[in-house]
Parts: sequence; C-alpha cells; structure tokens
Amino acid sequence: MENQGASVVISHHILDGKQEEYEKWLTEIVPLTKHSKGFIDHQIVRPIPNLTFVYTVIIRFDTIESLKNWMESDDRKKLIEKANPLFRKNDNYKIKSGLDFLFETENQTKVPVRWKQFLVTWSAIYPLSILIPLLLLPFLRLLKIPTNHYFDGLLISGSVVFLMVYVVMPNYTKLIRKWLFK
Repeated sequence: MENQGASVVISHHILDGKQEEYEKWLTEIVPLTKHSKGFIDHQIVRPIPNLTFVYTVIIRFDTIESLKNWMESDDRKKLIEKANPLFRKNDNYKIKSGLDFLFETENQTKVPVRWKQFLVTWSAIYPLSILIPLLLLPFLRLLKIPTNHYFDGLLISGSVVFLMVYVVMPNYTKLIRKWLFK
C-alpha cells in the first residue's frame, strides 16, 4: 500500500497574557519536532490578537508510526508538562492519516473511502484554483506588487489551502455527509 503520511492537528488554548511565554516555548519544541525521525513539515496557525487564544499546530510525518513516536516521546512529554501552566485546557490533539482531517465532522468518527475523498477534494479545489487567481492577481497588481510567478503561486496556494481547511471542507462535508459517509 502506498504510504500516505500522517498528520496531527494540535489545539492549545492559551491563558490570557501567556502568549509571549507560549511563543518562547514554541522556540524550544519546534526544533526538536523538526529533528524527529520522519518529520515532513509543520504549520502554526496563531490566534488573532485580543480576540482568540487558540493556537492550532499541524505537523506532518512520513508514517503514523513516526508521528506516534514523536507524540509519545519523552522529549515532547517533558515540554508539554513545562507548558501546562500556559494552557486553559489540556494538550489536545488528533492523529490522522493523509488528509483525513479535512473530512472530519464533530460527531463523525468514521472516515470516508479514499475514492470519495479524492472526488470531494478535487471538486472543491478545482473551482478555487480558478477563482482565487482571478480575484487575487488583479488585487496584487492594484497594490502595485509586481508580477512574480513564485510569489503569486505562494499566495494563491496559501489562499486555496486556507479556504479548503477552514471554510470549504467543513461546510462542504456537512452538505454531502449522507453520500460521503454512506
């Protein structure tokens, strides 16, 4: 079977006034994570200042085994223990293979079959990949940002992924839930 990787989505609810300490703690744990066997990449979604207090950390590893080894490692346990006084709620995470986390709903523990995941993801990304450049590129040129294929691609792909993870997939999967999980 093809290796699809594994992702963990970690939510840390930070106490008021403790964001600076948490950011400092991140500078300790991120390098250790990056040097763990099987690490691929990570993303940190920071809260909106003075509005939200939840940090969401997404970490990808090559296999579920590598990811579980990191999540259960003594290094991580010690650092989580060190950060516990900063948390409003306990360290909360979910491990998923591939892109399964995109298909998760609140009360749904089952994951749809891969071919349905493929069709749903493709049908969501295709219109975004056409629409986002049509909207974003004229806006960038209006701001006098010169054309740069790499920079434009970075912003377009970032926008598509952001919309997929936070807007499109949570709503789209609810809309087609009966077919998706049938």
